[in-house]
Amino acid sequence: MARVLPPAVLFALIGLAGLALPLVQFKPNRIVAGERLSLAALPWGIAVVLALGAVLVAACWSRWPSPLRLAASVVGLVAVTLVLGAAAAHLVPPGNMLARVSPAAGFWLLLLAFGLMLADAVNRLRLSLAVRWLILAGAVALVAAILASGALDGVSVMREYATRRELFGREAQAHLTLAFGSLGAALLVGIPMGIAIFQAPRLRGPVLGALNILQTIPSLALFGIMIPIFGWIAATLPGAAQMGVSGIGVFPALVALFLYSLLPVVSNTLAGLSGVPAATRDAALGLGMTRAQLLTQVLMPLALPVLLAAVRIALVQNIGLAVIAGLIGGGGFGTFVFQGLNQTAMDLVLLGALPTIALALVAGIALDLLVQGARRALA
Repeated sequence: MARVLPPAVLFALIGLAGLALPLVQFKPNRIVAGERLSLAALPWGIAVVLALGAVLVAACWSRWPSPLRLAASVVGLVAVTLVLGAAAAHLVPPGNMLARVSPAAGFWLLLLAFGLMLADAVNRLRLSLAVRWLILAGAVALVAAILASGALDGVSVMREYATRRELFGREAQAHLTLAFGSLGAALLVGIPMGIAIFQAPRLRGPVLGALNILQTIPSLALFGIMIPIFGWIAATLPGAAQMGVSGIGVFPALVALFLYSLLPVVSNTLAGLSGVPAATRDAALGLGMTRAQLLTQVLMPLALPVLLAAVRIALVQNIGLAVIAGLIGGGGFGTFVFQGLNQTAMDLVLLGALPTIALALVAGIALDLLVQGARRALA
């Protein structure tokens, strides 16, 4: 007997609310408030509303197998995205470079509903790691193909991108440098620090206490603290400015992100090493291994899944916090976010926010798959 799946009902309610709310906002220019239009108000909108609504409601029943639910969610995501592009092409007069069509609440709710349906279907299928990697790669390739096709060129965010293509590339490189550079420095410092407090338990309290204090400082405040400190160092110490030390720019942003990354790296290193059973350590020592061999050949390999989890936490955190670097001249996608806030141009804010979210999402999923792979290899 067919029954209703409670998660699918929640997804359907979110999606149906999205169909009822405005899909897009049509504005005469990038700053002023415009007119909100629902999907049904577009010439072909009613047919799309009925089709998407039917899929959302039908997916509530358990008779739908998970593969069909997965396919329906992918089709729904692509359809909603292409409908946004089609709406922009329909509403903006040819040759008009001032008018903007922005996604409204209905679009985001539909995207959320089909995205949740996709995640639920993948979890129910219990796919292998290889298939999950293929799904992630396919999702990235699909998004890239839609963007490259020009189907979304009329959408306001893509118009902002078109006028800032070269700047966007530079800021994307700066954002990646901030996120991965600070993570690399944290690994170089944090892993030895975690090993040290594992071998010297009396140091655990002071070290972890200090790192916890750093973690509790609000990000905006920590970035602000960097300005006078490194400004004074650059002005006082000979050669510091020539080495790149300054109160504003990339250097203080890297240091702030490095400090935020230390706690997850150090604590997870300690947790991973402490989680190795004492019997395993005793057996390795009984075989004649030295302390160094025990650490490099037994403890660190067994602690690898926990270390990868630390990398995941720190990287996703840094990708998000790197946005704040735009306030102190550090570059990155935060440049667009704060420019948009200053100009009351939400399309420009989205130009910085959307790639940040996408980058954090892809990095988080990829590293989560690496953690699962490492755990299975050690099982």
